[in-house]
Amino acid sequence: MATSPADVRISIADFSQHRDCQALRQLMQQYATDPMGGGKPIAAAILAELPTQLFGYAGAFTVIAWLGEEPVGLVNCFATLSTFKGKPLVNIHDVIVSSDRRGLGITPKMLARVEAIARQRQCCKLTLEVLEGNQRAREVYQAFGFEGYELDAQFGQAQFWEKPLI
Repeated sequence: MATSPADVRISIADFSQHRDCQALRQLMQQYATDPMGGGKPIAAAILAELPTQLFGYAGAFTVIAWLGEEPVGLVNCFATLSTFKGKPLVNIHDVIVSSDRRGLGITPKMLARVEAIARQRQCCKLTLEVLEGNQRAREVYQAFGFEGYELDAQFGQAQFWEKPLI
């Protein structure tokens, strides 16, 4: 069992490789069934196609944390454009660490790899969303340099909203 972040290796997922596809499916299902992921499993048909969907989605990339041959963490990202800066940005969509591997410094290590990729792509910022009640994740993100944002203090901080279509 890993005792430090040094034991963890971070790689960029290659979804033409069966091992990376299986890691994605396994970790996404762990995330979905966790209370912070909604507590409901992802349908088998969706999981089966997810690596192909990500592989074919322009600007998408995934980093996977490995402890030996075991996938222990994953971050799914999507590159898009900041219209205010006229430069690309990376949105961190999913951050997953296996529940039995939390507290080992895996998330900052994965985020550092994402940031390196974003800088290489000359992105102006990283964005992510986090649940208000996920205090541990909020602390990790803040320690990494993330913070809520506002354009004008008079109007308050930005909020993430959704309207389900399916």
